[in-house]
Amino acid sequence: MSTTSLPSSRTRAKTRLSYDRFRAFLVACAVRPEARLWLVIQFAILHAVLWTFILINLKAAQDVHMDVAEAWGWGQKFLWGYGKHPPLSGWVAGLWFTAFPAADWATYALAMATVSVGMVLCWLIALRVVDARRAFLVVVMIALYPIFNFKGFKYNPDLLQLVTLPLLVLAYLSAFEKRSWQSGILLGLAGALALMTKYWVLTMIGAIGLAALIHPDRLRFLSSPAPWVAIATMVAAMIPHIVWLADAHFVPLTYAGDTYSLQDKSQVHQLVAGYVLHNFALLALPVALAALAMALVPPWVKLLLRAPLRIVTRAWSRGANAGVNVSQALNVWIIQLIVAFGPPLGALVFSIYMKTDWGISLFFLVPLALVAMPTLRMQSAALFNIAAIWLVLSAATLAASPLIAAREMEANAGNTATYGARSELARKLTQEWHMRFASRWAVVAGTMESIQPMVFYSPDHPAAFTPNEPWSSGLTSLDDVKRYGFIGVFDPTDGRLPGFEKWVSEVAPNAERMVMSTRRFTSGKAGPSMSWNVYIAPPGK
Repeated sequence: MSTTSLPSSRTRAKTRLSYDRFRAFLVACAVRPEARLWLVIQFAILHAVLWTFILINLKAAQDVHMDVAEAWGWGQKFLWGYGKHPPLSGWVAGLWFTAFPAADWATYALAMATVSVGMVLCWLIALRVVDARRAFLVVVMIALYPIFNFKGFKYNPDLLQLVTLPLLVLAYLSAFEKRSWQSGILLGLAGALALMTKYWVLTMIGAIGLAALIHPDRLRFLSSPAPWVAIATMVAAMIPHIVWLADAHFVPLTYAGDTYSLQDKSQVHQLVAGYVLHNFALLALPVALAALAMALVPPWVKLLLRAPLRIVTRAWSRGANAGVNVSQALNVWIIQLIVAFGPPLGALVFSIYMKTDWGISLFFLVPLALVAMPTLRMQSAALFNIAAIWLVLSAATLAASPLIAAREMEANAGNTATYGARSELARKLTQEWHMRFASRWAVVAGTMESIQPMVFYSPDHPAAFTPNEPWSSGLTSLDDVKRYGFIGVFDPTDGRLPGFEKWVSEVAPNAERMVMSTRRFTSGKAGPSMSWNVYIAPPGK
């Protein structure tokens, strides 16, 4: 007769002891100076690996975003600017893809590597403001912030700012504390690096400048060499790009003015409201989960039964807090308040098209700004809780990602913008070119939305040419178009089609014209069918 043995009290005690030891080990690694950096780096690497696999599953039925394909194209030539933006995002993509192939998974790995480096920098910022326990809480909150996982799937200049802007803030806090000419040089180089990512970083540079002027210790900082050396260094480092900007007739500014200025005030108000609500909703998740982690500190079960309000109130207390550097925290609070409210107010005043993606780079200081409140008291057990929450949510998302992808595809079956088979078109067009000319396909012409996937997915990786747009990337020219020939690709539903056909008639009146259709099948499910107007112009003689 078989019997079922129940675990003895000794076994349960050992299990409990092992759990307590692991929790103590994690907290010790997060706090000890010789271990905490490696813990954060390992955490960032694990985050990058997990979320790369999650994104591969979630995006299996999709091509890479056109911004990603565009960055890949920029990286094929190291220029001082690429028409719409400064060059750093193209340089980083170029370096990354010297080691990795032009494949979907490599783009998601690049995106996750970018945000994970940003996480480590955010932790280094936190160490200048709060103690090591709070700094680790900050970095896990950042990992739970959707910008650093779900929303961070596309590598572009906005995402790269999650590296360059934390680096800029870190350099500022260091310069504010040290006030030396050496720290000023580092701050100036960090400012130049940020500006070489996207001009939008002027919002953060302006916020840092205002923080330096508003802070009670401003005279000590402003009377030191640090800020003035920083300004001189940044200007000097930007000279090559400024020269390019002048040679390009300031085309990025033309692009910004043409693309993002609005006349409809009601639309401006709607966009600003959407921007505010969108970013508030994204920030609510890590804040709520951090509050949950602090609430679940023992003896939370007893408190829940006897005094539930104590679960919340016990984390707050008045008095001095040795775990917070109030002077540096004040810098963080000022900077975050300015970049939170300045851009939407500016959009209302100057009637600017406010994209929700512009908030990607501006709210990485929110977790630190909250954790740095001196009245907040944090127990060590909260560190284990927040890490466990992150791990459970990440593992659950990884397990559910194929099902999520299938349901999303089913719910958006007709969405050609997301599920259109542009990669298949790129491969078909490459074959058509080789059959006709037995040479490399060198140039693809059309709108950015249509042709950037051709650049990325074609084995020949043709250079992109966008006629009728003043902000050319500079990767190819009209002379190259005529010399090497081109394939024009255009969406027949795009209202800009007549202008493109006029251009083709002028540049290559004998171009072969055809209509091609593409459709992707993923796991036996059909995506939407798309038709394309195709123009094949032979190489010049």
